[in-house]
Amino acid sequence: MRNLLRLHEAVAIVLLSEPDRTATFQTIANEVERRNLFPERKGGITLDEQIKLRTSISSSKYKHWFEFIKPDRIKLK
Repeated sequence: MRNLLRLHEAVAIVLLSEPDRTATFQTIANEVERRNLFPERKGGITLDEQIKLRTSISSSKYKHWFEFIKPDRIKLK
């Protein structure tokens, strides 16, 4: 099944339904999986790690969408 959303868009959708628009990477990954928001993935990396890389590293193209809260949480800006 082809993805209708990009991963950062799926993360934003999940965070919109969370209190304070904040959640752990694992919670977001679980919810993305449960809702089948990003069904097709490539590579051997776990979804929570992929979310962390896509949303919080300094070179991420989507870092301006999210605020990283140590050690393992992000907030939708």
